[in-house]
Amino acid sequence: MRKLVRGEVVFAIGDKVVYPLHGAGIIEGLEEKRIDGAVQNYYVLRLPVGNLKIMVSVKSAEGMGIRRVMPSGELLDAMASVITLPVKMNDNWNLRYKENMEKIRTGFISEAAEVFRNLRLRERERGLSSAEKKMLTTVKQIILSEIILSHDIEKSFAEEILENTFRDVVDVV
Repeated sequence: MRKLVRGEVVFAIGDKVVYPLHGAGIIEGLEEKRIDGAVQNYYVLRLPVGNLKIMVSVKSAEGMGIRRVMPSGELLDAMASVITLPVKMNDNWNLRYKENMEKIRTGFISEAAEVFRNLRLRERERGLSSAEKKMLTTVKQIILSEIILSHDIEKSFAEEILENTFRDVVDVV
């Protein structure tokens, strides 16, 4: 397994990581690319949900919030902790959208789960704008991808875990 050091975030091929706004994936490779005359190192990530392949600069990975996938027990605890939090949603959809995006960008599963819960509640009570519907789909995929990699399971089982976690709070589809 090749590792990169030099004071940068260190991940190795095979590591399971979360890339905020895209979800969890596995580092498939480390590549060097020459850009504007300078050699830069990149992680090659494969995201199971959507089967995306993304290249992320090693130098900027930490600033982007890339982190390791949480162990399954910690992941479930973090998601379940959201259930008891008070529901806080701005009535202004522009501000609500901005606040939700900020939470998703943190890369923390508890923040993503809170956005998921809040949008599902709002959808049931009042409906969502098309932008919020897209956000709900995105945040669900982000959560599912981490469940899949944390538990090493198929998407259908990850959906069951998500449904069971939020069963008493929202109706999960």
